[in-house]
Amino acid sequence: MKKPKILKLFMKGNLFKYFTAILFSGVAVIFSIISPMVISFTIDSVVGEEPMNLPVWILNLVTNFGGRDALRQNIWILGLVFILLTAITGIFQYIKNRWIAVTTENATKNIRDTLYDSLQHMEYFEHVKSQTGDLTQRSTADVETVRKFMANQVTQVGEILFTVVFTLIVMINLNVKLTLYSLCVIPLIFLASMIFFTKVKKVFREVEQADSELHTTLQESLTGVRVVKAFARQAYESDRFNEKNINLRDEVRKLNELMAWYWSMSDLLCMTQAMIVLFISVSWAATGMITLGTVILFVAYIRNLIWPIRQLGRVISDMGQAFVAFDRIIDILDKPTEPKEVQGLTPEIKGNIVFKNVSFHYPDGTCPLKDISFEVKQGQTVGVLGPTGCGKSSLMHLLVRLFDYQNGSIKIDGHELKEVDKKWLRSHVGIVLQEPFLFSKSVMDNIKMSNPEASINEIEKATKIAAIHDSILSFENGYDTLVGERGVTLSGGQVQRVAIARTVLKNHPVLIFDDSLSAVDMETDIMIRQALRERSKGVTTFIISHRINTLAQSDFIIVIDKGAIVQKGTHEELVLEDGLYSRIWNIQSSVEEQEGESR
Repeated sequence: MKKPKILKLFMKGNLFKYFTAILFSGVAVIFSIISPMVISFTIDSVVGEEPMNLPVWILNLVTNFGGRDALRQNIWILGLVFILLTAITGIFQYIKNRWIAVTTENATKNIRDTLYDSLQHMEYFEHVKSQTGDLTQRSTADVETVRKFMANQVTQVGEILFTVVFTLIVMINLNVKLTLYSLCVIPLIFLASMIFFTKVKKVFREVEQADSELHTTLQESLTGVRVVKAFARQAYESDRFNEKNINLRDEVRKLNELMAWYWSMSDLLCMTQAMIVLFISVSWAATGMITLGTVILFVAYIRNLIWPIRQLGRVISDMGQAFVAFDRIIDILDKPTEPKEVQGLTPEIKGNIVFKNVSFHYPDGTCPLKDISFEVKQGQTVGVLGPTGCGKSSLMHLLVRLFDYQNGSIKIDGHELKEVDKKWLRSHVGIVLQEPFLFSKSVMDNIKMSNPEASINEIEKATKIAAIHDSILSFENGYDTLVGERGVTLSGGQVQRVAIARTVLKNHPVLIFDDSLSAVDMETDIMIRQALRERSKGVTTFIISHRINTLAQSDFIIVIDKGAIVQKGTHEELVLEDGLYSRIWNIQSSVEEQEGESR
């Protein structure tokens, strides 16, 4: 996506007002240029005896008023005209600034909404490999940089163009030769500005990267504060943050040095230009080549040339930063998103599922699943066992279409899974993740996320199934107790049980428990599974676990190793079969016996 296209998208509905505001800045510039002419006219043609070179309609007004003598006697009128012109300039500047503020804030809202929507629909794999701190920084600091670009730099460029063009037109009409002297240093400043722009873009990119790394480090440290404190890693995290902070400081120092070089050089050139004009104009006025009023006008107008040139450095440096921010925002918008399915199927989902020769590989080429085949009838409970990283979670990710399989077929109630609408599918498949996430809301709000219309009785029934009801009542504010960020104020087992309650609150025909009972004790594990069996009759259930006791009562169990199914059967069949399942069973049984003897 190109910058002009994205700007047009973000400014949708605001373009007319935005460009009208820029035109108003041109009107303000015209009146600001006319104002010094009143002073020049007063000195040369009212106080002095120079001819009145005025437009015909103004000259007629002066003549009808009484001419030069009347103006000399009522010189306050010229002061009033000067004040009026200044007031008109201020009014147009006010309207311009107000409209620019309104339109750019609207555009900024559009940017944030578009970015957030893009992040929500970004492919799951992109979220997996992206850093949260970096995405946050792009959605906040970079958006603010773009807002400043649209509010300040674009309007300043327009104002600079109006000022330079209109000022040059007036100066040329006054004295062509002196105007040329007024422009002699400007080519050098433009050349320096272009060199500066090329260099500052690269430095800004490095600053943004360093800032992003600092944000990521801070976000990880705060999110994982419990782990940091548990392992007494505060000193290590402080050193890691300090390293990133030093890197950011060094990059910002490079930027400041570059800007200091440009500002000092451009100031020197601008002041040189002003001195040249002042020296020549005063010399010519002393010899009678030009009038004193013309000197005053050129001294006033040289500011209209020097100001834009001095501002050009700031505009260019900020523009360089804005272009980097644009690229970082566009990078998010250009990331692959889940394709919108216009005509996805919305069949009745009961829970009959068939995997047939399914293989899957991630976009980076790794292949976690190979030739997976099994069949699940409605209401059956399927246990999934395997070593860490063997592909168990990937199998469940395919079932809710966080990823799509490349080979083979997955059918749910006779319909190819790829043809079923994702939103429809996910609304019928409840999943409790291995690392459940709780929001910084009350316990009640976290549970109601799956079913906002649920009654108190339904919520309490769900929490009793998840064996968390009594724990919630023991909290100071019960169900209204606020949960810390990512559930940090709860224990690991409590977080998992709240997540289970949130899932079972809605009557899904398919439930997936992705190692979601790992943080609870065996007694609580048994209670939850017993309650789920009683509640979930007719519900197809997948249980991923490393505990064989958790899987033992499943209708059948599949054992996965290195992305392939190596064993399949009931608990009774698999413990008698030589393989991974029986080896794990023997190890866990031995450990339980030893724990029993130690008690």
